[in-house]
Amino acid sequence: MDKFTKYFCSALLVFNGGLTTYAVDTPPVPGAPPADKQPGSATSPSPAVPAGAGSKIQFATPIYDFGKVQAGELVKYSYMFTNTGDAVLDVTDVHPSCGCTTAGDWTHTVAPGQTGKVSVQFNSANFNGPVFKTVSVTCNDKQHPSTILQLKGSVWKPIEVIPQYAVMNVPPDATSASTTIRILNHVEEPLMVFSPECNNATFGVTLITNTPGKEYQVSLASTRDLNAGNVQGKVTLKTSSAKTPTLDLMFWANVQPPLSILPQRVSLPPPPIKIKSPTTVTIQNNSTNLLTLSDAKVNLPGVDVQIKEVQPGRVFSAVLSFPDGFELPAGSPAELTMKSSQPRVPEIHIPIVQTRPVAMPPAIPKPLAPTPTSASVKPAAGTTVTQ
Repeated sequence: MDKFTKYFCSALLVFNGGLTTYAVDTPPVPGAPPADKQPGSATSPSPAVPAGAGSKIQFATPIYDFGKVQAGELVKYSYMFTNTGDAVLDVTDVHPSCGCTTAGDWTHTVAPGQTGKVSVQFNSANFNGPVFKTVSVTCNDKQHPSTILQLKGSVWKPIEVIPQYAVMNVPPDATSASTTIRILNHVEEPLMVFSPECNNATFGVTLITNTPGKEYQVSLASTRDLNAGNVQGKVTLKTSSAKTPTLDLMFWANVQPPLSILPQRVSLPPPPIKIKSPTTVTIQNNSTNLLTLSDAKVNLPGVDVQIKEVQPGRVFSAVLSFPDGFELPAGSPAELTMKSSQPRVPEIHIPIVQTRPVAMPPAIPKPLAPTPTSASVKPAAGTTVTQ
């Protein structure tokens, strides 16, 4: 290598080294972000909420499982939420799904980036087994104006009654009704149950011990024929438990009538009836035996009655036709009657009523304006009045 080439290479190395040194030592431009915070670097933060996004509600735990609690315990919990938007969040309403769950205090206004809470309380006194409740939260989040929170768990009772409410559905042909109720002891201490009493004389009660100290059975049975409708009652027992010295076992019987009549009375429009139009009454047989109807009539002249068998022995229609201008006589009860083959309802009576027009009170005339007299008339300016 000649001297010129050596000199040129040395000069180039010195020049490059100077450039490198200058680039390292040059101070950063004022206002520019550090090198490790430049866009695209591994440590760059998450993108900010876009401007104009509004309020946003986000719950940390929208579902709360309280596990297993004993009946009567109060379950309290606060659902925490954050306003992840860029506008003020307004929580306007907190509405539980039923009366056993109540809403406590909640945060009504939350600034962007701040947190709030919704407090609820569940009363487990009347529950046994799995529980699932919901709470609706209303706010001004346009995308999620209503948020459903969930509360779930399981409730157990030291003394369990199965079923909690005993229901007997009695068909019309049955002559009696009966049911059984079990009493289970879920604690280690033995339970003694004794002295059953029923507050309804229509039913008799018997107490049976299935497993001493652990399981008992109460048998209910009617002591006489039941009339159609609902029969309610309560069985009270004494126990050896200090926390539950007495047990109340609720029951009722739904006794189906042998015949169902709809409507149970015929209602006519105000008199006089202008257009001859039929009125239909439906009679349904709930018994297992087939039904026959006969001698259908109305105790007023001019009313025609026709019996139609819609379903043989099961469903009938009584069609009543009233004449034009018909009006029920004042003070005379009217009814549709017919004979039935049902031994418990040998005759059917359906009352007929008519709406009376309401008499409007006479209009009170308005007082006339007083007629001006000559004494009250003022003369025009410049006019001479002669007395």
